[in-house]
Amino acid sequence: MTIPMELQHAGDAFEAFLRDARDVSGLATRNPTYTMVQGVFQVFRRRLSLKDAIRFAAVLPPLLRAIFIDDWDVEEPQRPFGSRAEMTREAQALRRDHNLAPETCIRDVAEALRRHVDARRFDRVLATLPEGAADFWRV
Repeated sequence: MTIPMELQHAGDAFEAFLRDARDVSGLATRNPTYTMVQGVFQVFRRRLSLKDAIRFAAVLPPLLRAIFIDDWDVEEPQRPFGSRAEMTREAQALRRDHNLAPETCIRDVAEALRRHVDARRFDRVLATLPEGAADFWRV
């Protein structure tokens, strides 16, 4: 069996995603863009059960999947979906002194992410997740 193309080109796909997320958000470089993406992923992940989070991660490109599960406290209590403003502040709290994520960070990451996933698979999984999950990723 050959190495899947998705894995062979994971680095290039990740860089393309970061460029899109950077451009959509108006951030200047990839470092604050990475922090923004990681913060948004953590906010979403905290609102899913372990089973649902794994199913969601499975539809992400490989390096985004790794970021989604990285540094995960699986014992952390599951949180409810809140207002976009509350969840935005939570995303902006990651590495607060170095976080430049704009008020639109959730929408910005969602817009960039939708360019880099299989839309049908992504929406199918979102439809099976708790109420609020699909809205979180709506552009």
